[in-house]
Amino acid sequence: MTGPRLFPRWGILLIDVVLSLLALTTAYLLRFNFQVPEQEVDLLLPVLPIYLAVRVASFLIAGLPRMMVRHTSTEDARRIFLTVLGGSVTFLVIGAVRYFAFDGYYFLPTSVIVIDFMATAMALIVVRIGFKLLHLRSRGAGKDRLNVVIHGAGAAGLITKRTLEREGSVRYEIVAFVDDDPNKTGKRLEGRPVLSTKALPELLSQGEVDEVIIAIQAPDPENRRQVVDAAMAAKVRVLTIPPVSSWINGQLSTGQIKEVRIEDLLGRAVIQLDDAEVRARFKGNRVLVTGAAGSIGSELARQLARMQLASLILVDIAESGLYDVETELRATSAAPLDVRIADVRDTRAMNAVFEECKPQVVFHAAAYKHVPLMEAQPDEAVRTNVLGTRTVAELACTHGVEDFVLVSTDKAVNPTSVMGASKRVAEMVVTSLTATMPQAPRFITTRFGNVLGSSGSVIPLFRRQIAAGGPVTLTHPEVTRFFMTIPEACRLVLEAATMGKGGEIFVFDMGEPVRIADLAERMIRLSGREPGTDIAIVHTGLRPGEKLYEELLATAENTLPTHHPRILIGKVRTADPAQVLSAVDRLAAAPDGTFMVRILKELVPEYRSHNSVYSNFDPPATEPGTKA
Repeated sequence: MTGPRLFPRWGILLIDVVLSLLALTTAYLLRFNFQVPEQEVDLLLPVLPIYLAVRVASFLIAGLPRMMVRHTSTEDARRIFLTVLGGSVTFLVIGAVRYFAFDGYYFLPTSVIVIDFMATAMALIVVRIGFKLLHLRSRGAGKDRLNVVIHGAGAAGLITKRTLEREGSVRYEIVAFVDDDPNKTGKRLEGRPVLSTKALPELLSQGEVDEVIIAIQAPDPENRRQVVDAAMAAKVRVLTIPPVSSWINGQLSTGQIKEVRIEDLLGRAVIQLDDAEVRARFKGNRVLVTGAAGSIGSELARQLARMQLASLILVDIAESGLYDVETELRATSAAPLDVRIADVRDTRAMNAVFEECKPQVVFHAAAYKHVPLMEAQPDEAVRTNVLGTRTVAELACTHGVEDFVLVSTDKAVNPTSVMGASKRVAEMVVTSLTATMPQAPRFITTRFGNVLGSSGSVIPLFRRQIAAGGPVTLTHPEVTRFFMTIPEACRLVLEAATMGKGGEIFVFDMGEPVRIADLAERMIRLSGREPGTDIAIVHTGLRPGEKLYEELLATAENTLPTHHPRILIGKVRTADPAQVLSAVDRLAAAPDGTFMVRILKELVPEYRSHNSVYSNFDPPATEPGTKA
């Protein structure tokens, strides 16, 4: 619903006509040096109705009275200019016809027509812009005022400025633009100075800026970090605009300007991949994704849906989550979907999926991943992460699947939790099946750390706690984790699946580990508040099974390189396949979770429980001077 018009259309037309008459009068005065001969006045009066008729007709045809004057834009100014130009050209044509076909007189002097054109166009545009500025000032009167610096003096920055100026609830004052391009610095953009990004800390130190908005569609990661760090140091809130593809009807609104994305907290550039080879690998294939309702499974489904598959089979036990993914994909892609509610632990149900859908490639992302929950219920971790993996992997062998990709975790490296140990055994299961099952597919394992924004991730928790005014809860001040965004983690999974020959455990180079305490402090500062003063930080202690530091084996001593610098092949301890599968049979027959943990520790000698009721199952620490 639109608000009432501030001025009727006939009133706008009347003002335009009056401005045209004033412009014509000005043209005559300038042409005749402010002493217009009576003869010129006598010649003008008879043709004045025709002049007015041409101007009114052109204004109506172009729709000038229908323009919303308070929202005048450069496009409106262009239309006014062309409309006035069209009328002036018409005067020249009428004059030529009169001169050569009738009485030898011109309609109007040519010089008058030229001056009138410039004066009329200028008057109509200037009056509209003036009214717009008055309207914006009146809307801002008595409202909260926010001083804003916009990072980016390009098209996106200019659109952001205009969007803020249209905002009705808050009066935004654009203090300046800052930009990384030295060719733009020192200039002005719509009356605002353009400064170098390097000048931002000094500008913010004056204490007059309330917000910094990053308005660059593809900012350089290092420059963006400098902007964020400068704003945090000055305790200024940092916001960013979304990609153009996310704008509503191609227009930016203030409601879309949000806090800096999680990716900007990584401290490194987001991994980018050329997926041409990946697309070629999966095009025309029938691909099955288990755990398709989860964070990783759903993103794998999104990326695979763009690869012209023969069919995309989505399997999960979570009905609501799977429905959401299906609804999203049917609305955003033309991929042929086959959506199944099934439990990977149910051999009969999964066998039906393989028989009916005949997948050629399987991405096995179904797993329980929450460390404390699995520490409390080890039987559930084993049944899903180990036995469920074996069920799906064996069915892949018997149904002629070409590639089987297991999505694993860095917590499988020297595990300290039931969850980590169960994922390590899942890796051992698929490796063992390679050697024991006839017609086994290429079994490929991918191992990476925490993904930002996934269910249970610390980032959404921190955001909710900050929004509620705190406190922000940390388990331990020295906890570090490797972080990766969900889309880039899934791109690396697809890349690894493309290059895999079978039997590899691919390890992703996730950069430097991030200290969770630093992450929490940065998030608090990004919200414009101060850690420990505005938002309290509380340490709750490590939960059962949690590590202080995660390991990825991503070192030169423990990995082999691949053609992709971010993907390495991990060197892991090998185990006898028959013994592994025999131990898994024992896991399936174990009467309770305690027995399962004992078997896990036999299978994974490096598994040492941390802060857990199962710590007493660990062998005693090696005494100095003795052999382990």
